[in-house]
Amino acid sequence: MKSAGLKGTVSIELVHEAIHAAALRNMDISSVLESAKIDRELLNAPRARISAAAYSRMWVALADLMDDEFFGLDSHGLRRGSYALMTRAAVNADNLAHALRRILRFLHATLDDFRGELVCAGDEARVILHDGGVLRRLFGYGTWFILVHGLACWLVHRRIPLREMQFRCPPPGDDSHYRTRFCENVKFNGETTHISFASDLLELKIAESPATVDNFLRAAPANLLVKYRNDASTSAQVRNRLRSQVPDAWPELEKLAQELCISGTTLQRRLQQEGASYQRVKDDLRRDIAIDLLSSASLTVAEVAARTGFQETSAFHRAFKKWTGVSPGAYRSSAPAPE
Repeated sequence: MKSAGLKGTVSIELVHEAIHAAALRNMDISSVLESAKIDRELLNAPRARISAAAYSRMWVALADLMDDEFFGLDSHGLRRGSYALMTRAAVNADNLAHALRRILRFLHATLDDFRGELVCAGDEARVILHDGGVLRRLFGYGTWFILVHGLACWLVHRRIPLREMQFRCPPPGDDSHYRTRFCENVKFNGETTHISFASDLLELKIAESPATVDNFLRAAPANLLVKYRNDASTSAQVRNRLRSQVPDAWPELEKLAQELCISGTTLQRRLQQEGASYQRVKDDLRRDIAIDLLSSASLTVAEVAARTGFQETSAFHRAFKKWTGVSPGAYRSSAPAPE
């Protein structure tokens, strides 16, 4: 079983963050959960996670329900279709700097509570997100940067590596989503909210064209969420190495370190610096593979257990509940019907 196409999972906390404004407005989110194939049981399990594909479906359904591509995070909102207009405006820019300024002007004209600014100093460029002095929800800042950074990466046909990401707000209980999506160097309680990157990247020419916009928009927001994630961390490198093998064939730490051309001690230290361990990376990847497979209507729980390296289904049940707080059945019942 190859899992190279696996895109990982998303914490259920981000689902709660996304539907927060809709819930405050007493909107019925049943249709959103149904469209995304998310079992309601998962909403009551703090450790639960959903596939990136399910989160992407939820994103689209929620934007449709609210007629807001920014999920009520701004007092004005981003009406459905706004992102497409912004993309078409940016794709005709001369280079990345020109495109970013168009993107920031568009969002400033559309949103009331957020204003982006591109600032260059020496070899560093920053996109600063101003909030009018009012501390906003972390999810709002993060979603704004996903929209901007994701589009910028697509325009130049490559990931724009970030040196730093900083938020004015305090840290969440789990900041792994921001480190996985943006960069390892994420800071909180800062004076400003911003991302920074090498200023010479601003000279990159736009690699896309008006003819490729429709394909990009059809793949959104899944491509914004997973295609341009941070793969520079040691944890990401280890995950990518393991993905190409079946779980039963995953190497011991020393053997993997040799494959990465470093010592086992160095690998352990680098993982510890990222708040991880080799066992944790393996458990998380095994969990993500299981969630991905359970989302397929073609596999039984026993088959998923076997493909994730468990000889006994009962052992898989226990491990899965430890990882997510719910049984595999909550994910199986959410699997889409075969076409």
